Amino acid sequence: MRKKKIIWRIAGVAVLVLAGVGFYFYKEFYRTHKDTAKIKPAYTVQATALISEFEKNEAASNSKYWDKVLKVEGMVKELIKDEAGFYSVVLGDTSSLSSVRLSMDSVHNQEAAGLKRGETIAMKGICSGFNPDEMLGSDVILVRSVLDKNK
Repeated sequence: MRKKKIIWRIAGVAVLVLAGVGFYFYKEFYRTHKDTAKIKPAYTVQATALISEFEKNEAASNSKYWDKVLKVEGMVKELIKDEAGFYSVVLGDTSSLSSVRLSMDSVHNQEAAGLKRGETIAMKGICSGFNPDEMLGSDVILVRSVLDKNK
């Protein structure tokens, strides 16, 4: 009689643990990202100032900006549309090879279609790194970017 009780308790605990693990994996599998347009930026910065800051001290800039939402203001140098139809916006000074590259969030992708070269805009995105290159110009990379309509 005692052995049956112990077996039932162990089975009950095992079922609860498996249900908890299953629920966790279900939530993670169907998790969505927060809409960048609705997130308040941690920093507001000019594109040229952001580039300059990364070029002067990459380590300090990475610790300050990495994985944070930034509002970047600057002039559109280029608008790139890839073969899948997704846009990337390049901000910065036309006299410099360095730039801020913002990959558009797929939900807000069509907002970039109306942008024109030379236009001054504000965009929000999540900083994901820096590509230093003295020959071709350095790039600060922002992902899941959106056009900031509160400029």
